[in-house]
Amino acid sequence: MRRQLLAMFVLCSMLLAGCFGSGESVVGEDTQPRSMWEDYTLIDEQGHETPKDFMTLDLQTNKSTNMTWAVFDASKGGNCCEHYLATSIDGSILNIGGEYPVWSVDRGHEWDTWMPGVTPDLQCRTFVPTNPGQEGLGEGSIVQATNGDIISMSWFPYAGGDLKIDKFYAILYDQSEMEWKWCYNRITEPFYDRSWQVEVVGPISSSFGDGEWASLVVSNFWHQTQNAGGQISVDGLNYYPIQFPGRGTSQPSIDVNLDFTNDTLDSYWDVNKPHKEMRAFAVPSGGLLFPQYFDNGNAAFLDTTLSWNELAVQFPSEYCHLDSTGSIHCVDNSGNMLTHYLSRDGAMTWTNHTYDMSSVASGIEEWEFQGNGKHDLFVLNVRYQSSEGPDVDVVYHTRDYSKDLSPDTLTYIGQGDLDSTSGAGNDIRFDFASLAILPDGGVVVAYHDSTDVDPLFAVELHLPEV
Repeated sequence: MRRQLLAMFVLCSMLLAGCFGSGESVVGEDTQPRSMWEDYTLIDEQGHETPKDFMTLDLQTNKSTNMTWAVFDASKGGNCCEHYLATSIDGSILNIGGEYPVWSVDRGHEWDTWMPGVTPDLQCRTFVPTNPGQEGLGEGSIVQATNGDIISMSWFPYAGGDLKIDKFYAILYDQSEMEWKWCYNRITEPFYDRSWQVEVVGPISSSFGDGEWASLVVSNFWHQTQNAGGQISVDGLNYYPIQFPGRGTSQPSIDVNLDFTNDTLDSYWDVNKPHKEMRAFAVPSGGLLFPQYFDNGNAAFLDTTLSWNELAVQFPSEYCHLDSTGSIHCVDNSGNMLTHYLSRDGAMTWTNHTYDMSSVASGIEEWEFQGNGKHDLFVLNVRYQSSEGPDVDVVYHTRDYSKDLSPDTLTYIGQGDLDSTSGAGNDIRFDFASLAILPDGGVVVAYHDSTDVDPLFAVELHLPEV
């Protein structure tokens, strides 16, 4: 704990120069800066099975306190190595770190899971379970589309018996019919791996068919190593291969208005963020944008005909997200520094804030971010290799980001006493960061420490009073 406190104060001094005082005298206790904790309240007074207190630092006053979070293990949707977390507009917590979606509608008090029924959709194949002894190896992705549907997939590695065929199951929650549907897709990559998934805002009219939206899924393995394309669907059930353009190629030029700050965007734009490794964000007027895609720095744009275009807009990072205010958040990682860029005029101009962690970290291992327009909130989650050895999980909150990008609080999630590495073959694995924000502003975040053999996730319980 002492080492953690020391690291915490060192980090504070690094983030906010002079925050330990600038030689000004303090006269009387009533002149001390007011702690922000005075505005916080316990948002959920119903007890959780595993509440834990995590140390939080007020970066404006240097005061620390313990904040309560509800903690959940791999039985609530995870697997050996990760959680894939998301939230919905109605306040559900979604997790498909494992084989099937698991969710809670009440901040984690009760959990439900979906399993495929005996009768699939008529257009789909018969359900085939995983091989005996391979249960629990599946993994997927999930996100709520801007019409309320929930699109997800699950990948079962080598579930084809002796054939060792990967199996890709599309799983859809149809909001209009209020029911789950599923489909076994045979047309997939030979080695799929954990997926990243995102909505292409419609209406879609394409050679793949028509729909309110399209769902694009890419393989972590193929997408990162070979830019080999992905799978596209206009109904969330039946997927077909789609090729990505070469990064050195030239595509038809397109102009896209990215300034939505004067528009009224609904709250779906605060929950439909894909995982950062999708490296894309949906556009409210229709389509999907990939920042810094081409070798010349231009963006790629998948339009509502599901055709590729080139957009001559230079983003500060390939990792970007648009929230319900029309604000575009991008985060760039360089060494032991992460820089948050914000544009409120459609990527014309940017302000920024840098999180320099070089004094406490020997390396940044995993990270994720999200903006929430309703609460004027930006959250950054970092898992870093500490200079002292173990990995440390932290969460920064920046409230009122539209006025100031400097973080308000720093929370240490978990004990920070476990060294883990992503990738198959490692004994202790934490493969990627995962983060989501509930409609009430509460954070849901994955972490890993010595209290469990598998990664955990935590749900924030103390929030500022509205």
